[in-house]
Amino acid sequence: MSKNGQGRFFEDFHLGDELIHATPRTVSEADTVLYLALTGTRFAINSSDPFARLLGLPRAPLDDFLAFHIVFGKTVPDISRNAVANLGYAAGIFGALLYPGDTVTARSTVIGLRENSNRQTGTVYVRSVGLNQRGETILDYIRWVMVRKRDPDAPAPPPAVPTLPPAVMGHELRIPSGLALAPYDRTAAGSCHGFDDYRPGERIDHLDGMTIEEAEHAMATRLYQNTAKVHFNLHTERAGRFGRRLIYGGHVISLARALSFNGLANGFKVAALNSGRHVAPCFAGDTLYAWSEVLEKTEIMGRQDLGAVRLRTIATKDRPCADFPLKQGDAYHESVVLDLDYWVLMPR
Repeated sequence: MSKNGQGRFFEDFHLGDELIHATPRTVSEADTVLYLALTGTRFAINSSDPFARLLGLPRAPLDDFLAFHIVFGKTVPDISRNAVANLGYAAGIFGALLYPGDTVTARSTVIGLRENSNRQTGTVYVRSVGLNQRGETILDYIRWVMVRKRDPDAPAPPPAVPTLPPAVMGHELRIPSGLALAPYDRTAAGSCHGFDDYRPGERIDHLDGMTIEEAEHAMATRLYQNTAKVHFNLHTERAGRFGRRLIYGGHVISLARALSFNGLANGFKVAALNSGRHVAPCFAGDTLYAWSEVLEKTEIMGRQDLGAVRLRTIATKDRPCADFPLKQGDAYHESVVLDLDYWVLMPR
């Protein structure tokens, strides 16, 4: 019996499978520091203990997308080690904040399967949940991924594609325990603009560009213990479709979020991930730019100090976003690499 693990191929998944992922992960201040070094994120609540305490929190929590990546990384060996590409996200709700000293575990349920027409691959839909050591939900989200088949002739299960909501509803958003924004310091946060200053339909060019370095994207992916082969093994990927390693799509999300600080500095917390699509691959040497559109706003019941803003952030490679590139006819503009729809909390 082989003692090494090859990861699951498409035919190894079954509807309703419950997967308990290995390697609990205790996070530390080092994770926060390294994540900052790899992304350049500047949101005050994740950067400053005094700022976080001013808002009623015990200390600065980890960045929401760092929490996302750690949960995601736990799932990779069981779900997407043999992936061709991660295709999308939906119904993601961020719950309890993650602090240094907390331990993350994760589990997933297979909720959909569909063989692709080429019979070489199939799409696997999973709902993954990340928990802390107290059993509190850190993150609950759905993703779907294209996975290779071990044997193209292996019979496929009947297609079962879950119905996914277009967005998380405002009343479903979870506000962190103890969070109070009355003393929010906009000067320290880096912007005077809050919830009442944004309007649906408004577009914001985040101006800055960030070039992805080979060593940095690999280090970021290792930080999350993500073992997907396409991100690491240049020896095998030279013979693959692109002839080089792919950047983990989550790293692109983090860089886009970091770039969005210029224009959305007071969107201090990601509350939900409505949908996301990695439109095109990224490689080392690509320079990312980003722009965001305000899709809608919602008040939070019982709260006068904060509201939620729904954003669509578009990331491009090697093309500034002054004219907000998105579509060319029915297709995405050739420069677009990420289309992300999410909710952030903002002070009122």
